[in-house]
Amino acid sequence: MKHTSHIRREFYKAVGYYLRITWPIFSTMLIVIVTFGLIISYVEGWDPLDGVYFGFVTGLTIGYGELVPKLPLSRILAIVLGFNGVLLTAIFAAISVRAIETAVRVTGGDK
Repeated sequence: MKHTSHIRREFYKAVGYYLRITWPIFSTMLIVIVTFGLIISYVEGWDPLDGVYFGFVTGLTIGYGELVPKLPLSRILAIVLGFNGVLLTAIFAAISVRAIETAVRVTGGDK
């Protein structure tokens, strides 16, 4: 049991390390989600909080469908949000895989 907690600790340390390295990319992508959500809310006449909510739901490719952009500019921005979210998810998945590899290597868990 102690071995698995050591691997878990090393995993979280590695995730933190790689997130610090990629933070400029992550923060830019999060700013894009919030900004585009606010722009869409303005164009569509929604509440700003609804726009930010829509930005994250679209950016994380969840898409509940309760807020639907009707105007061409909003739809184009929603497509960009979707691509941004796919990239954000891919970067986080890559960090997680790399952190698992690092944790296993550091702890000798592959024996």
